Amino acid sequence: MEKQNILLHYEQSIQWVQKLETLSEEQWRTPIKEGKWSIAEIIGHLIPWDMFIIKDRMPYFFKDIDLPKGPDAQALNDQAASESRVRTKEETIERFADTRKTLLSALQEMNDDLWSKELIIGKSTLSLAAYFQGMVEHDNHHFEQIKNVI
Repeated sequence: MEKQNILLHYEQSIQWVQKLETLSEEQWRTPIKEGKWSIAEIIGHLIPWDMFIIKDRMPYFFKDIDLPKGPDAQALNDQAASESRVRTKEETIERFADTRKTLLSALQEMNDDLWSKELIIGKSTLSLAAYFQGMVEHDNHHFEQIKNVI
């Protein structure tokens, strides 16, 4: 997946999530399956991951220094889910859109030739395009879960 497809995904993800404002409060807050998160928690957990990419990945991608260690995924997800349970639907969607727009803008500004450059994250080596393809797949996994219940 090249840069343009990744950018298109991020643009469309903002619009798609904004359409979730039409859900009832019950739809927004009911777990998608027993033992699973609600739509509120699913959307809410995407926000800190986008912030992590913006603040703790992008500034380091092409510098000759090790990337900062990623957060404890379970702790970050638990915290985000907890916050999403008390935030309004509108606030969660607005925060998602604002954060995603910041990420999208930063990606648009990146030089095209950087997309094929290799990154070393921990013990993995992958291109910037492959890194963001993984992020797109993560979004799509969750968006499919939501589509299946609405």
